Amino acid sequence: MKGVDQRVLCFSAALLVASAVGLAQNPPQNPPAAPPEGQTAAINSGDPRVGLKPGYRNAGVAAKNMELVATMPKPGPFEPKDILEGAATVTPDAGRGAAAAGSTATTAATAAATPATPAAGAPAGSAAPGAPGAPAAAAAAGRGGPRGLDLANSDLAFRRADMFLGNFNGFNTYDIETPKKPRLLASVVCPGGQGDMSVHGNLLFMSVEQTRGRVDCGTQGVTETASAERFRGVRIFDISDISHPKQIAAVQTCRGSHTHTLVADPKDKANIYVYGSGTSTVRPGDELAGCSSEDPDKDPNTALFSIDVIQVPLASPEKAKIVNRPRIFADLQSGAIAGLEKGGDRGPGTQPSRVTNQCHDITVFPEVGLAAGACSGNGILLDISDPVHPVRLDAASDKNFAYWHSATFNNDGTKVIFTDEWGGGTSPRCRATDLLNWGADAIFDIVDKKLQFRSYYKMPAPQTEQENCVAHNGSLIPVPGRDIMVQAWYQGGLSVFDFTDSAHPVEIAFFDRGPIDAVKRVIGGYWSTYWYNGRIYGSEIARGLDIFKLTPSEFLTQNEIDAAAGVQLDEFNAQEQPRMTWPATFKVARAYLDQLNRSKALNAARASALKSAIDKADKDKPAKGALDTLDTLAGEIEKDAASASGVDAARMKALASTIKTRTAKLRT
Repeated sequence: MKGVDQRVLCFSAALLVASAVGLAQNPPQNPPAAPPEGQTAAINSGDPRVGLKPGYRNAGVAAKNMELVATMPKPGPFEPKDILEGAATVTPDAGRGAAAAGSTATTAATAAATPATPAAGAPAGSAAPGAPGAPAAAAAAGRGGPRGLDLANSDLAFRRADMFLGNFNGFNTYDIETPKKPRLLASVVCPGGQGDMSVHGNLLFMSVEQTRGRVDCGTQGVTETASAERFRGVRIFDISDISHPKQIAAVQTCRGSHTHTLVADPKDKANIYVYGSGTSTVRPGDELAGCSSEDPDKDPNTALFSIDVIQVPLASPEKAKIVNRPRIFADLQSGAIAGLEKGGDRGPGTQPSRVTNQCHDITVFPEVGLAAGACSGNGILLDISDPVHPVRLDAASDKNFAYWHSATFNNDGTKVIFTDEWGGGTSPRCRATDLLNWGADAIFDIVDKKLQFRSYYKMPAPQTEQENCVAHNGSLIPVPGRDIMVQAWYQGGLSVFDFTDSAHPVEIAFFDRGPIDAVKRVIGGYWSTYWYNGRIYGSEIARGLDIFKLTPSEFLTQNEIDAAAGVQLDEFNAQEQPRMTWPATFKVARAYLDQLNRSKALNAARASALKSAIDKADKDKPAKGALDTLDTLAGEIEKDAASASGVDAARMKALASTIKTRTAKLRT
């Protein structure tokens, strides 16, 4: 590929500020029924992930049905000299209960975006390693110098053979044309956290929420309570020269951008839109006009209870601006903008709820016109047919959820998985005493644009008190005919699971390391694990970058893995879900045939005849008779599909269609 020098870069930028309006939305719907009291992870104490040796670079490893093919440490500007001192550490409290009724959750927003309270006697601009929950006064004061999570890796984005790895201190770009040998292309120092990334053509987007962020990407922080030098919002870089990214826009927002989502409007080719989700404190109005942290009854124009919609003109991205702040949590009948979860104690045996005045993550699926918002106290379903004015279709709540964190649709847009970040990502929430439906995924079917709860899924192996662990970011693995997801669980490693049957998800592969330290809880593990063009990429908070390949097993055949790898994307942002399509190849046909054999939907003679016919036709110039035989069998499979039901019928139809499309092409 291209030869590019490794570089470390800094930037200056222009400030962009815009106003917005709010809209009333639909009311909440009935929550799913609470399941009976669940089991704890103790039932899986024999799992090979239990008891792995601690270590930073030499931790014990357990893997099933996947292989680590490459690993890279974080580059110099992002690597603390002493992992136990420079990274976020917590002294475990052995006496803390796993599921104490009435306990409060620390959100990722607090742990990652709020500066720590300065230590007694510390010079101005310095801070003690971060205790979550610092008061608002401390949150308003920026500081320089890495502390806590300030060097943590965060989210990933992909463009062709380029990968962008976000970090609280900036971002790194890699050449992944050869996944076994990734190459660092550039390191960009631009502090502000979280550093979540998205890419669109030659534009790279970056979330900034911490109060140390500066418009000019400087590392000295901002000490004043209100300052024109502070930046909190969405940065936009020109990456037409990937070795020299240039910041060309910086859209300021009232709460900063904890995460963001790109939204393409098929009817508007001139612009790309960004949904900005801020979860931190509201900045003072004398720093950014129009920002208010008042409750809605005191100030109807409060910056709470909304998201930011940013319009980015593709011909002039430097003119990006906020064009709406939709009130997607409003009550339709009353018009009250605080219309969803109110927060508070929900009684014994339940999680305390969070006020729904923010979204942590929004995942859009433009091809079906839907978005799923994981919005602190609720999971919501949105109509985004008009991206500037999203409309809430439904909302779910769950007494087992502490903080609705992120969402992933299946490829048909008929299911959605919401995650619960119980403990904010810095706490151990996968211990033997922790419930398997707390800090887990909730799987919903989408029926008539309403959310219907089906089941929970949680990485099953109990982890230690030294390992921060809870559900986090993942993506689909595009195996045709199945719904499969890879997901990060911080120091719980990564888990691959099948949710084709949404009521009965099944783990099919995993990778895990032991804790970073045997005594201290050093915050680490996978922030995100995403499938991209045949490999799984893992952003490890403390250790760097890992790349994996799946290996065949009784749960997943080589044909299914090959079919998934046949889906090649030019760009991938996990929160901007594309609809995956598969080329009509014999690899895809064999994947469907393997699935039908696994479910015993075909008799042995029919399956054997199909396999033999596909093998004979899978040549550069197959004989006409071989193609005729295969077409005849495809017709018989279509007839079988008429008497089958559910997923087997769908697979039979897809198999027949794939075969006929492929043989037609081979005849030309």
